[in-house]
Order: sequence, then structure tokens, then C-alpha cells
Amino acid sequence: MSNAGYDAVVDVDDEGDLGHTDLQEDLEFHNSNFNDPSHTRKGGASGGNNGGSGLPPPATAGSGSGSSKRYLWTLSFYAQYFDVDTSSVLARCWAALYPRANFLDVLEGNPDLYGPFWIATTVVLILFLGGTISQYLASNGQGPFAYDFKLLSGAAGLVYGYTLLIPVVLFGALRYFGSESANLLECWALYGYANLIWVPVALISWSPITILNWVFVGVGFGLSVAFLLRNLYPVLSATDRQTSKVLLILVVALHAGLAIAIKVLFFAAGSPVASDPSTPPAEGDKPGGDAPPDGSSRFF
Repeated sequence: MSNAGYDAVVDVDDEGDLGHTDLQEDLEFHNSNFNDPSHTRKGGASGGNNGGSGLPPPATAGSGSGSSKRYLWTLSFYAQYFDVDTSSVLARCWAALYPRANFLDVLEGNPDLYGPFWIATTVVLILFLGGTISQYLASNGQGPFAYDFKLLSGAAGLVYGYTLLIPVVLFGALRYFGSESANLLECWALYGYANLIWVPVALISWSPITILNWVFVGVGFGLSVAFLLRNLYPVLSATDRQTSKVLLILVVALHAGLAIAIKVLFFAAGSPVASDPSTPPAEGDKPGGDAPPDGSSRFF
């Protein structure tokens, strides 16, 4: 029946049936074996990269170990915040010293604690070194000089405490006043990289010229607080106007306290808390007493 004008040819048998349509005898249902590992291996071997069934692999294939849970008491929980390469840390350090864009944009949603930790550690060591040099110059060579390791513990307490606690307080205040964009890790990263300016300041602030030291510390304070305000303002402005003003003033005041503490405690040549090297030591400060004879414990 393939005359002109027909679009299809239909084969009709002698009994008038349109082919054999006995579904009971021809159709069979088989169990699926997509989940059978042996079938999967077979298909992968014969079908190349796409597998034997022609279906793409699931999105979670091969990521079972990466999606494991991390608990607070395990090292893997903290290791994820130190998983950053050197080029990224250097780029963030450069962005902290020469800010051109918002630092939170530089972080790209992946804040790290590796850079803040080592920056804070470097600041602690340089503050101890600079404070020791400042003490030596202030002693004018009167008697043997003894290192004051209280400077080291004081620097660690000041820098680590400020970098760790102030972001926590700020984050808690932002959450309390309804800021949904606040992120604790970003606050830690922001304050950690803001400490970078204190490295060059500490390197040049051991001079016995008091006014010069105050200028260096003032410049360090100005640059670091400008960096903090520039990047914190979009987050602080998420609260109401009065609250954001109070938080901005609090950020500036706490950072000013850090700058003054650095100047007074570690670069105290001519500072009000520094005792005159020409003054005779008190009874308790004489050799053989509890305190060293050079007066190096006057800072704490």
C-alpha cells in the first residue's frame, strides 16, 4: 500500500491485525542495575569517559572525603582557615598597605587566619626587639644591660589579645543590633591584616628622639584606622544611624588605645612612665633584690 499521497506504509497481515500486538508475550520487565558496582565498572571500561550508560557522573562523585564533617575539637576544623597560598597572602598584605578596593572584596569570600596569625607574631617579635633597643639607648650605657623578657610577654598579650578579642566584641555588637552581613572570620582577617602597618612603625620607632617616635606611631595609627573604617563602614552602616556612629567611635577609640600602648610600653624613651636613668635605683631595685638593677622592669 505504497501509492502516491500516502506518508506511511502499514503492514497488515491476513487476519487484519496491525502487526503483532500481543504485549503479554513480548514485553518483559527487568530490574535496574544502575546501582550495581560491577555494572558501573563495566560501563566505565567500555564506554570511555561518559560511562557505559552514556550518563554523566553525579556531581558528588569523588568528593566523599571532602564533604566529611569537621568538628571543633579536631585539627581539620582549624586547618581549613589556614588553607591559603603564599600569593594570596602577599596580595592581601599589599591590599592592606595600599588599599585601592574594599578589602572584603579582596578576600573574595574566603577569609584566612594564616596571614593575621603570622603578621601578629611578626609584630610581637619586632616590638620586643624595638623595645629592647629603646631601653638600651635610654640606659646610656650605665652598668650591664639585661634583657627584659616581660616586654615579649607584654607584646604578645597586647597584640594577640587586641587582634583576637576586639573582632569578637565587634561581631557580637553587630549581631545584637541586627547586622546580618557581619562575619566573624572577616572581622578577624580585617584586624589581622590591619596590624601589618605596625611592622615598619616598630622598625623605625626605637629612636631616642621622642617627638619622632610619636610621629611614626601617629602615622601608623592614621593609616591603620583609615583602613579599618573604610572596610568596616559598609558593615556598620547596616545598623541604625545612631548605633553605627557609636560603633565607629568605639573602633577609633580602641585603636587609638592600641597605638598609645605601643608607644608608651615599647618605645618609652622620654615617656612619662619611663624612669630617669640617672636616678639612683630604689632599695628594692638594687643588685641582689627582686628586680634587675637596670630598671628594665619599669614598663610593667
